[in-house]
Amino acid sequence: MLRGFYSAAAGMLAQQRRTEMLTNNIANANTPGYKVDQGSLRAFPEMLMQRLEGVQSPAKNGGNLRTASSIGGLNTGVYMQEMIPLFKQGDIRETGLRTDVALVNGNLPISAETNQPGSLFFTVQNANGDVRYTRNGNFTVDPAGFLTTNEGFYVLDGNGNRIALENDQFDVSADGSLLVNGQTGSRLGIAFSDNPLNLIKEGNGLYRTNDGLVLPNATANPEVSYTLKQGFIEGSNVDVTQAMTEMMAAYRTFEANQKVLQAYDKSMDKAVNEIGRL
Repeated sequence: MLRGFYSAAAGMLAQQRRTEMLTNNIANANTPGYKVDQGSLRAFPEMLMQRLEGVQSPAKNGGNLRTASSIGGLNTGVYMQEMIPLFKQGDIRETGLRTDVALVNGNLPISAETNQPGSLFFTVQNANGDVRYTRNGNFTVDPAGFLTTNEGFYVLDGNGNRIALENDQFDVSADGSLLVNGQTGSRLGIAFSDNPLNLIKEGNGLYRTNDGLVLPNATANPEVSYTLKQGFIEGSNVDVTQAMTEMMAAYRTFEANQKVLQAYDKSMDKAVNEIGRL
């Protein structure tokens, strides 16, 4: 009976975490460049149940021999193993702001490890000077004249340097080159990851590599192509209708496990307080 408690409780915890993930996806449905998380549920290892029996030995003065017969497997519940971002291109929306830049995927090589295409990112620098990556092209020019994200992270060029601008009156070409007063200046640093599932989310739409190494520049890879669109922004790739449907299913599954747990609790109460009196 205690195994039933654990299995039902494990199911409730898994659905609770899945609900939290779906809630976060819905909350970021309007966040530029946000990539939806997908939950991966896995079952705990099954246990093989066996019945032990005693068989009298046919030999003279023989003892009792122990034998075992297989009953079957016993599942001990599920858990949420990981949350995997889906790096599918979001909708491109026009904003009319010169500081907004959308990164539009072109040809992306297929990874031999995952059989999925890689992903492109803007290269930025956080307050500690560490390199991070984002799909959010909602930029601005800070009072010091540097191109930054709205959260204050510096946007880097292809050489890993901060981009200095006098004001927001600049143009961005399709390859990421910045034109100020008709003169070509810096070029936005676009990084390419052949397996973006190895990246780690940090919040505020930022990602970092798990080994601390810098991703290669996309312009150095002849198989990679992309286009930058000024005055546009990439929206999130959250499907709100699907997320709401999955959330309702998670709620129903949570309630089903809750009722099973309550049934086990009543049975245990009866066994302890009523049967135990006899």
